[in-house]
Amino acid sequence: MNMFWLLLLIFCYGHFNGTGARVRVSTRPTVVNIGAILSFNSSIGKVAKVAIEAAVEDVNSNPALLKGTKLKLAMQDTKQSSGFLGIVEALQFMENDTVAIVGPQQSVMAHVISHIANELQVPLLSFAATDPTLNSLQFPYFVRTTQSDLFQMSAIAEIISYYEWRDVIAIYIDDDHGRNGIAALGDQLADKRCKISYKAPMSPKVGRNEITNTLLKVALMESRVIILHILATWGLEVVDVARNIGMMESGYVWIATDWLSTVLDTESSLPLAARDSIQGVLTLRMHTPDSELKRKLVSRWSNLTDGLFGLNTYGLYAYDTVWLLAHALDTFLNQGGHISFSSDPRLTKFHGGNLHFDDMRIFDGGNMLLTNILEVNISGVSGLIKFTSDRNLIGTAYEVVNVIGTGVRRIGYWSKSSGLSVVPPEKLNEQINRSHSNQLYGVVWAGQTTEKPRGWVFSSNGRQLRVGVPIQINFREFVSQVDGSDIFHGYCIDVFNAALEILPYAVPYKFIPFGDGHINPIFTDLLYKITTGDFDAAVGDIAITTNRTKMVDFTQPYIETGLVVVAPVRKQNSSAWAFLRPFTPMMWCVTGLFVLVVGIVFWILEHKKNDDFCGSPRKQCVTILWFSFSTLFSTHREKIDSSLGRFVLLIWLFVVLILNSSYTANLTSILTVEQLSYSVKGIESLITSNDRIGYQRGAYTENYLIDELNIHKSRLVPLDTEEEFEKALNDGPNKGGVAAIVESRAHMELFLSSRCEFGIVGQEFTKMGWGFAFPRESPLAIDMSTAILKLSESGELQKILDKWLARKACNLEGTKQDIDRLSLKSFWGLFLLCGLACVVALLLYLVKMVH
Repeated sequence: MNMFWLLLLIFCYGHFNGTGARVRVSTRPTVVNIGAILSFNSSIGKVAKVAIEAAVEDVNSNPALLKGTKLKLAMQDTKQSSGFLGIVEALQFMENDTVAIVGPQQSVMAHVISHIANELQVPLLSFAATDPTLNSLQFPYFVRTTQSDLFQMSAIAEIISYYEWRDVIAIYIDDDHGRNGIAALGDQLADKRCKISYKAPMSPKVGRNEITNTLLKVALMESRVIILHILATWGLEVVDVARNIGMMESGYVWIATDWLSTVLDTESSLPLAARDSIQGVLTLRMHTPDSELKRKLVSRWSNLTDGLFGLNTYGLYAYDTVWLLAHALDTFLNQGGHISFSSDPRLTKFHGGNLHFDDMRIFDGGNMLLTNILEVNISGVSGLIKFTSDRNLIGTAYEVVNVIGTGVRRIGYWSKSSGLSVVPPEKLNEQINRSHSNQLYGVVWAGQTTEKPRGWVFSSNGRQLRVGVPIQINFREFVSQVDGSDIFHGYCIDVFNAALEILPYAVPYKFIPFGDGHINPIFTDLLYKITTGDFDAAVGDIAITTNRTKMVDFTQPYIETGLVVVAPVRKQNSSAWAFLRPFTPMMWCVTGLFVLVVGIVFWILEHKKNDDFCGSPRKQCVTILWFSFSTLFSTHREKIDSSLGRFVLLIWLFVVLILNSSYTANLTSILTVEQLSYSVKGIESLITSNDRIGYQRGAYTENYLIDELNIHKSRLVPLDTEEEFEKALNDGPNKGGVAAIVESRAHMELFLSSRCEFGIVGQEFTKMGWGFAFPRESPLAIDMSTAILKLSESGELQKILDKWLARKACNLEGTKQDIDRLSLKSFWGLFLLCGLACVVALLLYLVKMVH
């Protein structure tokens, strides 16, 4: 390789200054030299050779195109060599006055020869070099007349996304063609939120042993979606080895780039073993629209090749490349271009030798011809030939092909403009309603199954899933470890086990305790262990938060919860004179005064005409008092005869109605509605106060209170056990305790189920859930989420919740019912008044009787 780069530097040293002698030919020369570089014995090269020769013959036989000028073709066989010797062979024909070169076929060779083409200003028109990086500004004289691998990788990425796979494995030849193609695939997958989880490069001179070793490593990976971007020379060898070691069975997905469709289109028959090896494989084929020109070439093909091999898409592009060059040359000559070359005296020192460096000359019209090439707009056998601003052919499209039996089945198309569809892109673009877009027909996958493979399996290398479980010293209903064993119980553990049972594959696992059992562990530290590879998952009462999702992937939440405030509850003391509380003392006085005034008014209006208000002075006083008080209860027996009296009575009864209704409603509210007193009223009052706040050590609550609610850390008190919760609340902030505890509702409802002296204050002020944690991009997280949803839909999730968290002991509802019941102490004052009235009446009656 050192000699190779030395030779390259010699070729590319400096720009030719054009001071050498100029050889000028006529404006319309009789012959124009063009070259072609390809491998005659490869699947692409042998087809392209026939196609190029046929195209040159067709162009030369068309008098209207070059108007008497003939193309003279010189070919060099690189003998499938992409290394130093192949490049030397390709350079030999460049000693002639060549205006353009059709090729080279290999991307590796194109990278090197493009440097020389830049110096000699000879356009390279490659029909098969698909490396995306060849489009860079570094190679201005390289023109790709076929489709770039950038678009092929875009199609593969969309197929991966369509089938909802996330991880793929890339097997490729470790050269410019393979590396750059896989790099493009990685970029396209990233746009679909997918990735290449493992890259398996192989040497360009790969042998069967290396193939076997590479595939054995791939078989140990979790992903089962394999992208095979390799040379056709070795492609069938790779899938044959894969079949022998059991990698072409059900569950695997093999997607081959267009090398496989090229082999299938070219070779009339493949060995039976090779056919068996590629069953169920998906591959891509460059899409060329049907046309009359294409049908004519296809009908001629058997005569051109004697039926020895078929016509592949690269042959179509090779044929069109000659016509593209012919049209550009015709325009070049019509514009007055001259076919002339300039020698560089600096190359004369290389005089002699087989390469004849001193014979290599600059094509003076190279830049003008290049411009004409890029501006060509014609219809060829491969479709419309026209370049975009980034020097790619327009109308880029691929066919998605499934290998089945002895043939292939097209399951759809992909195009840059419309994505996946079951309708050819040219027809889909004509439709207003694209109902067939983003679709593919059914596939027969490897293993002869029509069910879409899951795309990954749990690693079969014998290692168990290491599941970290936080060992907490409180709320053991969620997670707890049986003393002296590796057995775990609890709500979270049961949900995890139930979800694993639903998975369609076995997942060996073991629970590993995290924490010392004396202090609650920090959950963030547990999740960090997943990022370092110490754990493969984490199970427990782990809340899903934004910061945590940056570290790991969570499953679907299996329980919804949020933060609440818990504070001590104090019942308001009930008084014996509670029945007086609906009215203020002033209200009672005014009401009593109006009773007397209204009684006197009625006596004045009625006593002269109404016998009920007549009699002795003593009787009239009693009547006034009795009548006024009896109207409060609508029980008066005295008649009102005067019209004025009736008017006053109507107004007074309305006032009495309002007074009675107001008194009744207020007394009901005081005596029958729950009367609870809290030291805090909710999270808002807690934030504005300076009281200390308790929280569960290790939970996300601390960060939330500090970062989101801006509560100073000095006010926060970490607590571990439920007993510490209870003591801190009972002591209160004045005795070293806390004013309230902020924690998740699930924990607090469990805490309050046996502690009626505390209660939840205000509303739940966050919404989140608990989930199981896995490494980023883990397929197991997706499958476990699906399993959790199935548990929820079947009701099994609720059964597990009831098993562990449903308590029948004291709870908040029971507390409310106790408070709602009215006790005797709320009414003994009324009973005392009534008893005293009865006693006084009896005593007076007794005194009267004795007297």
